[in-house]
Amino acid sequence: MTFIKFAAASFAAAAVLATPVSVQAGSANDQAEAVRKLDIMLMVTSLRCRRTADNFQADYQRFSSSHLTALNAASRTLQADLVKKGGAAGAKRALDKISVGMANEYGNGHPWLGCGELKQIARELAADKNSAQLASAADDLLASRPRGQWAMAGTR
Repeated sequence: MTFIKFAAASFAAAAVLATPVSVQAGSANDQAEAVRKLDIMLMVTSLRCRRTADNFQADYQRFSSSHLTALNAASRTLQADLVKKGGAAGAKRALDKISVGMANEYGNGHPWLGCGELKQIARELAADKNSAQLASAADDLLASRPRGQWAMAGTR
């Protein structure tokens, strides 16, 4: 990765981590779904990038370990909401649909971030112990186009 791309990814990761939690819109259920989707996106893209110079599976694992409590809480919140809406069987189908949808969406890569940028972002997210920032990070990173502080990292 060139220095410029590395600097842009570092800046973007630092900017999202510095974003106040108050920008997170939506209900706790919406935030839980966003955090779950962020986790799936990072997992899928780390698998996709594993045979490149920017393999970030270890960074993803650190992210997952660092935020395990928040990731598990988001998963429980999402599941409870889906059970309320569609019963146990409906919740299982809905969770499967979310997971498969995310895998299909990111199986060919992130729409505007390359492996190098994703590696840096995963590393930054793993290092930041403030799990409250995950919904905000998810909102930015799961967008179909670069926006705000992530626009500089969109060099794909």
